[in-house]
Amino acid sequence: MTDVFAKNTVLSAEAAAKIAPRAEFRVFGHGIIETVQRRMWDAGAILWRARKMPAETYFLSVHTDEANVKVRDGLLDIKTKVGETPEGYEIFQPRGKFQFPVKKPDLTTILSHLGVKMDLGRETCALEEFTEIARCHPDLVPVTVEKMRYGFTVDGIICEYAQVWFNGALLESACSESENYLGMRKAIVALGIDSMPNINYLKAAKRVVGMV
Repeated sequence: MTDVFAKNTVLSAEAAAKIAPRAEFRVFGHGIIETVQRRMWDAGAILWRARKMPAETYFLSVHTDEANVKVRDGLLDIKTKVGETPEGYEIFQPRGKFQFPVKKPDLTTILSHLGVKMDLGRETCALEEFTEIARCHPDLVPVTVEKMRYGFTVDGIICEYAQVWFNGALLESACSESENYLGMRKAIVALGIDSMPNINYLKAAKRVVGMV
């Protein structure tokens, strides 16, 4: 069976640029899971799986709200917002994955997405070093993110609800993502989250740590 929840796996920016990105609508808050659970069955939801994700580190920058830079299992992943659908669903394009330790040219690329320039004076950089750099930099904030995700589909549209901890602070989340925007709209309405603001992980993390 094809895993509809599988993310595109790429190891270079060139390969990432060829991927047709999905649009996403996501909400954060409290009481969201109860709302979704109450309505998903009437929406004809088909359960997929529950996943406790490995801890991730998101790197937030005061210079951008459109570059999602995170590390999981030593692999740094970059996605940038490239547009929105007429419905306001956000489209993020993968920009590549980088295995630590990263070389200087790759580190320069990573920092450019964060809108930060610095002369590191080294040819390679380990994850621990990069995290410490971000922690000490006045324009960057590393945030530990943990997720318990529950995936399902509604009429073939990928959906989920989740518990998310930002530096230990718990929020609930729900989302729908697809290339089928009309199908997304139907699923979002059916789940009762259509009146909530569309907030991605980057913005939610910034709110929790006081960057907005």
